[in-house]
Amino acid sequence: MYPLIKKALFNLDAENAHQFAIQSLKLFGKTPFSLACSLPDNPTEVMGLRFKNPIGLAAGADKNGEAIDGFAKLGFGFIEVGTVTPVAQDGNPRPRQFRILEAEGIINRNGFNNLGVDVLIENVKKAKYNGILGINIGKNAITPIEHSLDDYQICLRKVYPHASYVTVNISSPNTKNLRSLQYGEALDDLLRSLKAEQAQLSQKFGGYKPLVLKIAPDLSAEEIASVADSLVRHQIDGVIAGNTTLSRDSVAGLPFADQQGGLSGKPLNALSTQLISQLSQELNGKLPIIGSGGIHSVQSGQEKINAGASLLQLYSAMIYQGPDLVRQLVRKISI
Repeated sequence: MYPLIKKALFNLDAENAHQFAIQSLKLFGKTPFSLACSLPDNPTEVMGLRFKNPIGLAAGADKNGEAIDGFAKLGFGFIEVGTVTPVAQDGNPRPRQFRILEAEGIINRNGFNNLGVDVLIENVKKAKYNGILGINIGKNAITPIEHSLDDYQICLRKVYPHASYVTVNISSPNTKNLRSLQYGEALDDLLRSLKAEQAQLSQKFGGYKPLVLKIAPDLSAEEIASVADSLVRHQIDGVIAGNTTLSRDSVAGLPFADQQGGLSGKPLNALSTQLISQLSQELNGKLPIIGSGGIHSVQSGQEKINAGASLLQLYSAMIYQGPDLVRQLVRKISI
């Protein structure tokens, strides 16, 4: 069935195809049908949260939380929506998504296009989904990098009562200077302030919501060690490894490979698994890793678990392989 759907979708521009898929899943979420009902439970506890299974939807698929119920019916054990910013923004000019067909990759330079945090929250409140929901937060493009904390605090305060956990995205390559927040004092200042905010919100709402950091796969071994040290010192609850890559080594010479933006999908797999492995060695079990980037098969997912990930997230592979991959992973991944 999916090969026919894929053929139709791939006749559309990549972003139009994505928007069509979101609207279709939005409708699917309102039907009584589900692809998840035949799946076995494979529960796991991470960050004090009980996940129905370890396979999650990565941020970027449903930026505004429009199709939460539809994605849930595909069998995911958890869903992460966003990235969302304090106010709506258009992102970068189109075209800004490009399929690397031969490699099953995607390059995007979206730039956190979203309808703003308030719209996302309204969509979350409307959803019937009662599983684990992560909300991924970022900064507006117009906010100077030195005032980034303001944007993250605004979003954290607003999403906190509606999320199971909150992901702080400082690793998109498509917002100017954003990745500079991954280093040294800038990272320490951000994490210190957000942990203090988390403590206040925990008291205010009477419940602790884990704080997760999403990092880039392009960090050097020294930078990974430094990030790991900051994560432990500031008692961050988890880390997503990782975001899209600026590297083109795995797609050199292919059509659209020279487009600016972050590369995701199958070509990212080896790099993200290497990041997980290095992070795992540095963290030594002190906080969990959510493996994301390039998962395209049960084997590639299992390699990330074996490298040190406790949970997995995917998105790009569904574009090429369809939702059956989710069910395969749920059935066959061994934690």
